[in-house]
Amino acid sequence: MNHPLASILALLIIFGTASWSWAEEAPPPVKVLVTYHSLSGNTERMADAVAEGVTSVPGTLAVLKRVGQVTADDLFSSDAVIVGSPVYWSNMSGEVKTFFDNWQFKFGVFPEFKMKNKVGAAFATGGQISSGKEITMLTILAAMLGNQMIVVSGGGAFGASATTEGDSPGIDKKELADAKALGRRVADVAKLISRASAQ
Repeated sequence: MNHPLASILALLIIFGTASWSWAEEAPPPVKVLVTYHSLSGNTERMADAVAEGVTSVPGTLAVLKRVGQVTADDLFSSDAVIVGSPVYWSNMSGEVKTFFDNWQFKFGVFPEFKMKNKVGAAFATGGQISSGKEITMLTILAAMLGNQMIVVSGGGAFGASATTEGDSPGIDKKELADAKALGRRVADVAKLISRASAQ
């Protein structure tokens, strides 16, 4: 017959281990969708840097996709969405506008506001210094605000941006650093909101 003390010790080890495993279990990663439209490759380079900034924050996952490849599951399973566009006629490109239109007509975000309280941010590339990069980012953020998202900036007043033509040598190290800073800020804010929601 086993000694009673041995049984108690076995129980303590079992429950102690179970308790330790539960306490040490990592929370699911915060998922950040980085999506963009790019013809020349400039906006894609910025998107890569944004995603790099996201993954530099522990406990985060970056999903990098072109706007035309984003699915409803990509959108709704993300904690944050960062959208990038080249400047076309001082505004977002038609592909990015169609992406936002698809939130309603293809993905059905309204009337339930399925994107509510997710973090949103923007980045843009334009040929010239005054080509409309700020307007492009503001129209992206306006679409997010209309969906009751929580918008943040980073890498600049309205988001990260890059000048790619004229006197510019193309996207430089500072502009890529701004894109990474935007990714980090969005990941940090999304983690804070995710933790608060879990409590």
